[in-house]
Parts: sequence; C-alpha cells; structure tokens
Amino acid sequence: MSTVNEPQSVTERDREFLRRCVDLAREALTAGDEPFGSLLVDEHGAVRFEDRNRVRGGDATRHPEFEIARWAAENLSPQERRTSVVYTSGEHCPMCSAAHAWVGLGRIVYASGCDQLVAWRRSWGFDAGPVAALPINAVAPGIPVAGPDPSLAEEVRALHARMLGVATDG
Repeated sequence: MSTVNEPQSVTERDREFLRRCVDLAREALTAGDEPFGSLLVDEHGAVRFEDRNRVRGGDATRHPEFEIARWAAENLSPQERRTSVVYTSGEHCPMCSAAHAWVGLGRIVYASGCDQLVAWRRSWGFDAGPVAALPINAVAPGIPVAGPDPSLAEEVRALHARMLGVATDG
C-alpha cells in the first residue's frame, strides 16, 4: 500500500477560493511576476492570508505558498494550522510542499497541477524548470490534496502562455 494520497475532487466551495487564487496570479503577472496566487483559509471559511508570487526581484523562494507557511508558523496555533486549507493557482513545488508539511498545515487545493505546467512549458519549447516538478504527496505524503480543477486550469495555462509570450489558440 502506498503512502501517497490520491487527489480528491475539487468542490464548488473550493472553486470559489480557487477563483481568487487565479485573480492573484493575474495580479502577479500584471506586476511583472510569475502567475501564481494562494490563500490560507481557516476552518470557518475565513481567508486569513493571501499572497501572489514575488520572485521578480531575484529571490526565487518568494512563492505565495512559502509565504503562507511562514505566516502560519508565526500567527496560528498548531491546531489552527492543521484545520486550515491552502488554495493555490498551481500545485506546490517541492520547496513549498516541504514548508507546508513542516509547518503542519492542512489540506491543499490547486487549480492546475505540476504535470500540467511541465507539459505546457514543453509544448511551447521551454524546459520544465530548475527543480523537479514533483506532486505534493511525493514530498509530503500525509497531506490531503485536491486538484487540478479542469474549469480553471485552462485559464491558468493562458496566464503562463502570456508570461512566456506564447500565442495560444484561445
């Protein structure tokens, strides 16, 4: 038996939070950054923290998921962290998955998966990136995950295409 969880389905409630993540990703792209956005939502459905990518200045660790982990470690109790949900426009990279697990955050829900991003980049003639695109549970096997969300993944794809200057067919 594997210790890796099978991704769960994205619910309508999840989709509402993911919509905000995609909006944050768009904000990041408009500001000259890579298009990623994330939210931390408590067990009552309140958004406790949100951020977007801020890697433009040269610090490639300024991912919103990593910032969420830092903020949660400083501002939430272990119980609050365990019962929270992180919503994100793109599946966590290995760095962010590890930070999420070390801080003890709960479920992760993502609009687009790391395998999708790699496939998009390769189809446009770009490499996959400097870090292996591993699924969240390959790095942090105990975290429940849901995603990708087909209704939002195409929008995320279009943001990445725009960042790379790739013409798409829609």
